[in-house]
Formats: sequence, C-alpha cells, structure tokens
Amino acid sequence: MRLRNKPWAKDKIEQHPQYIVADPELYKGKWHEVFGNEQPLHIEVGTGKGRFITEMAKANPEINYMGIELYNSVIVAALDRLIVADLPNLRLLNVNAADLEKYFAKNDVDRVYLNFSDPWPKVRHEKRRLTYKDFLKLYEDIMVDGGEIHFKTDNQGLFEYSLMSFSEYGLLLKYLSLDFHKSGYEGNIMTEYEEKFSELGNRIYRCEVKYQNL
Repeated sequence: MRLRNKPWAKDKIEQHPQYIVADPELYKGKWHEVFGNEQPLHIEVGTGKGRFITEMAKANPEINYMGIELYNSVIVAALDRLIVADLPNLRLLNVNAADLEKYFAKNDVDRVYLNFSDPWPKVRHEKRRLTYKDFLKLYEDIMVDGGEIHFKTDNQGLFEYSLMSFSEYGLLLKYLSLDFHKSGYEGNIMTEYEEKFSELGNRIYRCEVKYQNL
C-alpha cells in the first residue's frame, strides 16, 4: 500500500496527547492510570483509519481499547474519528508493533486484534508477518494468561500460514470461519478494508485463538 505523505500529521498528533498517548513507555504496567479504571484492555495491532477500534469502543464501554498504528499519515484518520466520538475507553498509540514490550508489561493486555494485516507474501519477508512466531511470543509476553488473538483477513495464503503458525506455537483454536460473512456471526464490526474487499466479492476468513496456561 502506497501512503500519501501528510507533512502536517506529526503536528496534529502532538496537539492531541489526550487521544494519542505521548511517552507511552511511562505507562507500562499501569495503563489503568490512563483510563482511570481496571477494565480489561484490548489492543488492535495495525489499527489503520480506526473504524474497527472506534466502533468496538462504542459498543463495549466496559472494555478499554488501544489502537496501534505506525504511520503518522494513517493514524490521523483514526484520530479524527476519536476526536468526534470522544470515547473515554479508547486511546491510540503511534508506535511500531515490534516494540510492544517497551509499552506493555505482562498482564497489561487481555486480547489482541489483527485485522487485514499486510500479508508479506514473499518468503524472505516471513518475519514481518504479524502472525509469525516472534510476534506470537511478543503478544504472549504482554497478555494475561489465557489471552486471545482475534484474526481477520481476506488473504487465503496468510490465513493458512497463520493457522499453521498458531498451531505450531501451541495456541488453542476457539473459532474458525472460512467464509465469515456467511457464517451467521452476530455483532461483527467491519474495518474499512473488510467492507471494501467484501463488496468486491472476496471471502473473509476469521479465527480466534487462545494462549494455553502451562
């Protein structure tokens, strides 16, 4: 995906620290101070323009949400959504997902959402896939025991790879759909990509996996 440069994005992000947390490393192990409560924390890695995470926060006020996005030019769209919604249970982080351990401690996170992640189809790029074993270890290191990953994609190759990666890591499969939009699942909140790909007739794949307590 080619990103359009937005030279003003950095300034806008800095002007809204109440929504995009500045210096997130200061809250490692104590995110309850940011939200002012002890509610479970769910994070979306690669939140894009923020439609999914914003709608999830609206629908579930008893859960805290965090949208994580690396690119300034993308996260400002999520910021615009949050400014309008002004949700007390949603914050954004403009950081690299590979550095999650800098910002979250063990037991900080209850669930990780991976929605329409970059498939990185070339073999030499396997380590960049968000379902690669190193990322699975990273999520485990910041989650509660028994934490979950909820994964959606329209890319069959990435889905098959991810199922294998989850299995090899020892994750427990809780839910699987090879044609999610025809599954009868209620309460689905679509991402921008999901709506676009679905309208094109692309099949949507989804699964839920859980870390097992050893």
